Amino acid sequence: MVLHPYERGYLSAYRLSAKNPKKTLVLFGGFDSYIEELFRMSMVFRDAGYDVIMFEGPGQGSVLETYNIPMTHEWEKPVKSLLDYFKVENVTLIGLSLGGNLVLRAAAYEPRVKKAVAYNILTDFYEVVTHQIPPSFRDKLNIMIDEGDSQTVNDTLAQLMKQSLMLEWALAQGMHVTGSKTPYDFINGTKAYNANHFSHLVAQDVLLLAGQNDHYVPINQLTDQILTLTNVRSLSARMFTPHETSDTHCQIGNIGLALQVIFNWMEQTD
Repeated sequence: MVLHPYERGYLSAYRLSAKNPKKTLVLFGGFDSYIEELFRMSMVFRDAGYDVIMFEGPGQGSVLETYNIPMTHEWEKPVKSLLDYFKVENVTLIGLSLGGNLVLRAAAYEPRVKKAVAYNILTDFYEVVTHQIPPSFRDKLNIMIDEGDSQTVNDTLAQLMKQSLMLEWALAQGMHVTGSKTPYDFINGTKAYNANHFSHLVAQDVLLLAGQNDHYVPINQLTDQILTLTNVRSLSARMFTPHETSDTHCQIGNIGLALQVIFNWMEQTD
């Protein structure tokens, strides 16, 4: 494991390299991610002939737990730090889960990224988080957040959290990962993780992956993301279905299929 300085702490990274590697891949997770989740996938990439660097960034793993560095939407900053440290150029950047948003943000501002894979897409984090809110309250919540009515939002969410373990976990973990003091602060802060802010700046080859029945990310976000990538060199998208047992978040039911799609795309775009 490599630790290299970043802000008030360190980023942790591992490098697994094949002999005479084809290209360099840089791999990272998303919301509440730990680097241990990436080992098996990274070894598959390594065994396929690639130089693989996997890392934990702000809000992830030891960077959060040991050095208290919270998540940032400005993901180009840790990516730049990592590429500088390893002195690599012409990389393929792969982001998992919320990393599907962060990977495009980094590609928009880091020219050493030549290809970007959103595995899977997450175009609007605010929509993903509020999607866990009961529909009967969701529209009212949006209005209160837009109006800055933080007290009412926090009081109401406190009651809803008692009724839903999923919502309780999402908000508690969200505050922990982002360093937010209240549920309102966390939810309002997720508006920064919206690909509309930077998608028009992405000029690389891009691959978008999506699960038809992702329990976190609404499937409409795939179309939303496609429509905003107006300046990419090339754009490929793959929606996975129940028939392939890969229609859930990050294709967890058939990861091998998702990796095969990535391998084929990398070869074709080369």
